[in-house]
Amino acid sequence: MALFPKYSKTREGQNVIAEQRLLKAVNNLILNAETCTGCGICVDACPEEAIVLGPVGATRRGAIDYADPVDVDPEKCSYCGVCVIMCPFNAMTLKIDGEERLPILEKEGFPQYDMVTVIDEEKCTRCTICEEVCPRDAIARDVPAFEGGDEAGKPRQSALQTKTTFTVDDEKCTYCGICGELCPSITVVRKPTSPETGKVEGEVLWEESTCDGCMICVEACPEEAITLEREFVSDRLPGKVDIQQDDCCTCRWCVETCPEEAITVEKIFEGEIEIYPEKCPGGCSTCVEVCPCNALYLPTPVPAKDLKGGSIEPNIAINKDFCIFCGACVNACPSEDAIVLKRTAIRMQDVDTDLFKDVKRKLLTTRTSKVKEATPGEVEIKILGEVQEA
Repeated sequence: MALFPKYSKTREGQNVIAEQRLLKAVNNLILNAETCTGCGICVDACPEEAIVLGPVGATRRGAIDYADPVDVDPEKCSYCGVCVIMCPFNAMTLKIDGEERLPILEKEGFPQYDMVTVIDEEKCTRCTICEEVCPRDAIARDVPAFEGGDEAGKPRQSALQTKTTFTVDDEKCTYCGICGELCPSITVVRKPTSPETGKVEGEVLWEESTCDGCMICVEACPEEAITLEREFVSDRLPGKVDIQQDDCCTCRWCVETCPEEAITVEKIFEGEIEIYPEKCPGGCSTCVEVCPCNALYLPTPVPAKDLKGGSIEPNIAINKDFCIFCGACVNACPSEDAIVLKRTAIRMQDVDTDLFKDVKRKLLTTRTSKVKEATPGEVEIKILGEVQEA
């Protein structure tokens, strides 16, 4: 019996760790079962057929706990890292002797996705929309918190850069003290009174850093001795908004909802997807729950008076603007031919190896829903035909 290699599979929290222990090295392929969407791209990408599809719908909905969206055979796996490269959701990690590495990239043996995720800083107003709508939490909004959204946040008057000029007309000012009583930014300092002059004299001190330009002092001054002018140097919030590429799945929610058209994102997959409502089981909604891009939804029911004779009211619909053609819905749908997916292109960088050509051929194969659990923890889907090479 050979001492090496040794294989094992363990679980640490949400991570499933496949291990290959060699005489002088240890390889680990780590699947984050919580992040994994069950899209199955790793299944098609694996050159050793070491990854199989699990019961995606049941696992993602929490209906079962004996399986994960995909399953890795630690003995079949060559620990090449192709699945890590191709996973659109950053759910897999390859470690060699405890260090995250991808030797196949170092040797230029496989291409990477050609990711295009750009936010134009000149157009971006640092609003909160993209951060809110992103289904993958891929937006990094590094903007200070202000008092409107956080009680402990900065004062609102510090949000924009301003230049404020405060002027007191000494000939009109009586140093009555009203402005100082109203505003913490103003201090009225009176000189000691003397029977020799019989006058009230002093000065008005003003602190620009705490002034919010409310103009109360101007309006309240009984002598109209105060002039306050405020100029906005910048009309944008401080900070920066970025897209974290490792977490971005290129769904384009941020692009479609940005009010300033400040974001550019190119999808990594192109293709077509069709839903056939007459084959969709009513009341299921599995595809809606597993969709990692929030592209599928339950449409608002059509009023009975608007229904046309013989028509079938759709119980599932898709907004194709947000679909990245990942295939999670196909892999989860229990109904045959209810969803048909056909990828037509993959956005990759220039390196075009024989290995990638084989992976591409598999990924561009048209497929449809027909989930069948052949053995516990493993399912099959229906392939409609091999893609034809141009």
